[in-house]
Amino acid sequence: MSEIPAGPGSAGEGTGVPAWQGHPPGSIYDYIGVASFSLGPDGRITQWSDRAAEQLGIPAREALGKDPVEAFLRPDLRDRGRRKMAGIMDGREWVGLVPYRAADTSGTHGLAEVYVMPADTEKGERGAVCIVVDVRALRGIETDLAVSEAVFGQSPMGFMLFGTDLRLMRVNERFATVFGGTPESHRGRVPADYLPPGEADRLENAVRKVLETGSSITDLQLLGSVRGEEDQHRWTVNLYRLHNAAGRPIGVAGLGTDVTRRRNAEREAASARRNLALLNAAGARIGNSLDLETTSRELLAVAVPQFCDIASVDLFQGLLSRDEAPFSAKIGREPVPGLADGSAEMRRVAFASAVSGAPLPLSDPGEGEERRSASSPVKVGAVHRYPFDSSLADALRTGRTHVVPGWGSDDRPDLAAIVQSTLAVPMIAHDTVVGLVRFSRVKGSEPFGERDLGLAAELASRAAVCIDNARLYRREHERALILQRSLLPPGDPEAAGLDIACRYLPGTTATEVGGDWFDVIELPGHRTALVVGDVMGRGLRAAVAMGELRTAVRTLAMLDLEPAEVLSHLDEIARGLGAPAGVHGTQSGSRSAARNGREADDLSEVYLATCVYAVYDPVTRRCTFANAGHLPPVLVEPGESALMMEVPTGMPLGVGGEPFEEVEVELPDGALLALYTDGLVESREHPLEEGLQAFRAALDNQGRPLEDVADHVLNTLHTQHGEDDTALLMARVQGLPAESVGDWTLLREPQSVSRARELARDQVVAWGLEELVDTTELLVSELVTNALRYGEGEIRLRLLLDRTLVCEVWDSGLVQPRRRRARDTDEGGRGLQLVGLLSSGWGSRRTPRGKTVWFELALPDGESPGTDPVEALLSLY
Repeated sequence: MSEIPAGPGSAGEGTGVPAWQGHPPGSIYDYIGVASFSLGPDGRITQWSDRAAEQLGIPAREALGKDPVEAFLRPDLRDRGRRKMAGIMDGREWVGLVPYRAADTSGTHGLAEVYVMPADTEKGERGAVCIVVDVRALRGIETDLAVSEAVFGQSPMGFMLFGTDLRLMRVNERFATVFGGTPESHRGRVPADYLPPGEADRLENAVRKVLETGSSITDLQLLGSVRGEEDQHRWTVNLYRLHNAAGRPIGVAGLGTDVTRRRNAEREAASARRNLALLNAAGARIGNSLDLETTSRELLAVAVPQFCDIASVDLFQGLLSRDEAPFSAKIGREPVPGLADGSAEMRRVAFASAVSGAPLPLSDPGEGEERRSASSPVKVGAVHRYPFDSSLADALRTGRTHVVPGWGSDDRPDLAAIVQSTLAVPMIAHDTVVGLVRFSRVKGSEPFGERDLGLAAELASRAAVCIDNARLYRREHERALILQRSLLPPGDPEAAGLDIACRYLPGTTATEVGGDWFDVIELPGHRTALVVGDVMGRGLRAAVAMGELRTAVRTLAMLDLEPAEVLSHLDEIARGLGAPAGVHGTQSGSRSAARNGREADDLSEVYLATCVYAVYDPVTRRCTFANAGHLPPVLVEPGESALMMEVPTGMPLGVGGEPFEEVEVELPDGALLALYTDGLVESREHPLEEGLQAFRAALDNQGRPLEDVADHVLNTLHTQHGEDDTALLMARVQGLPAESVGDWTLLREPQSVSRARELARDQVVAWGLEELVDTTELLVSELVTNALRYGEGEIRLRLLLDRTLVCEVWDSGLVQPRRRRARDTDEGGRGLQLVGLLSSGWGSRRTPRGKTVWFELALPDGESPGTDPVEALLSLY
């Protein structure tokens, strides 16, 4: 539509704004989606606009003359629609959301916001004009506005919008914060208002290119300054073109980020990466040997030429001669005369140079002229002393790094002329000075900086720790071996219904003592607990932790708890052992606190352990397993291949927070069960899965005796290992024969006491144990009487014969028996005392359905007479 100038009194009068103007494609009406139609006096559609046909998908030929309620509303909404139409035709306006059904065959359902306004026809009849807005379009505009406002108002990066005239149309708060003013104050500005001429031209040309071609530009680097700051800033800018709905370009958007700090950080990071790479190399190359001289040479191999050009290592002579008694150079303590005062004898153990292969002299620029002229080079292996007033001796006394400018040697003019500075770094391990390392850089190299001081101290400290570890290793290794051997089960363990074979092999001499252990624990009822565990960590602390956990396992096992309960209690004990008292208390100084903190961390690592605990019952031939992060047991059934048992792997001991699960498995006679530690199946040469496969293959030969099978496993696997301790516990299931078990159920009546005595007497006689008849009868009578008096439900009597005679009385009561001391006038209360006197052991345990009280009698050996029941009974009075 052509423009028509506004007349007097019009809205555009005096403003130059046209009163009528056609809009190009892409106006706001295209976004909103407005359509219209009209209704005649009969409520049918009389006019249908092109936009209505486009938006609703219904052509005019299908809409004109139709009742909109019948044509477009769902059947369930038509009654309500007719009531609304009746009100509209009576002259009431209405605005609301109307769901509609398109007239085409697609079955599309939509939602429209409809404005209905009553109107009169030329004949004076009542009709209506309807304005329809697509609700989805409105919601989309609201979302777009919210997103746009979030980008401009909340973005942490500077946002710019250039118009087609290359001037700013809008900026956000972040941009205004950097360059000052308010966002409105930047409207109409150009790049030259913010950047130097050259940078402004680059930005303007980039904006023009994006506007013309539509191709985006990313990571455009610009330099400039910010008001009130002298230092230059660096920005990275991304540019892209914006279009309206019709695809017409309306401007260029720019997103700017200040990367000044990032660029500075990148330079710092590059330096840090070099240092980290050096530390990584130090961690990989230093300390691969327990030899002091080798460790010193490894340090210099890392430092020269990556960190410095010339270096040497001097260690205390007392350290190298293994004379540890006078060696006590402690930081912060009174110096030991002749040692910690810096005048102790030192030995040059390593030297390296990228510019000269000659040894270095002792003097430094801080010494007097006469002493410098008298100084002479020290060869590797030579013993020497630092002058008391030298920087080198002071570094040993104070434990601090000294920066020595130049080399200061007149007798070595070649080095004195080229060395620009030297770092004298004491080698400190666990607050103990073990030696001194000197790093030197020649002229032309970058001088030592603050970061280099820390790196030099770190390199020296790593080497010092390795050297000190080598010194302590000999003593600790010997003590740990003695302790470890003393805690393992002596001899060949025996168990009812099981043939046991066990092996323990320490790691190689190059590794420390580990915390592997195994145990075979006899439980009441001829049951047996099989335990294999591995303390994480090595050395004396690992051996001590292993002993403490092994003792705890034995104690918990004697309480006759379920395997999962044993591991739960053991987990709590491990956590308690890993938090020694006094670590978090008040310390006399920060150095002491740090030392105790490190010790606490080390101890906490030691008391993390894995463990498998299994309980085997030879009567039922069932075995119950619980696992705390350990490798699963291996089972070989007769005629079958070895399989890994599916035992739920719980968390390691000492972690806490998770319950342990149990698995009960029936083991047939002749089955082979193997428990082991990771040292048997894991090594650096091959993955764990490969070791487990080889282990299962070694167990498939079932025809050999169990001891031969154990030797075959070690010969097959351990030749490739040796880095870690190895524990192997194997058990072949035999089970108690049926003739070794007597099992009866008794009614809950007084006559059951005599019945129990009779059954016990007959069974003991049948086993040929006439010497135990009287004792067995008496003790069985006491236990059955207690079950009748204090227990509940049926009573079960069971006799088991193996290496000892065991009697068990079961009932449904939960009250555990308790011994008490009867008074002289009491008629009862001496039954359990009598059981304790006549038996070799007795006790009680909970069962899923009550409790079991048991006693055990040693089998007669024909030499020592047993306890006379009459004398034992009389001794109670």
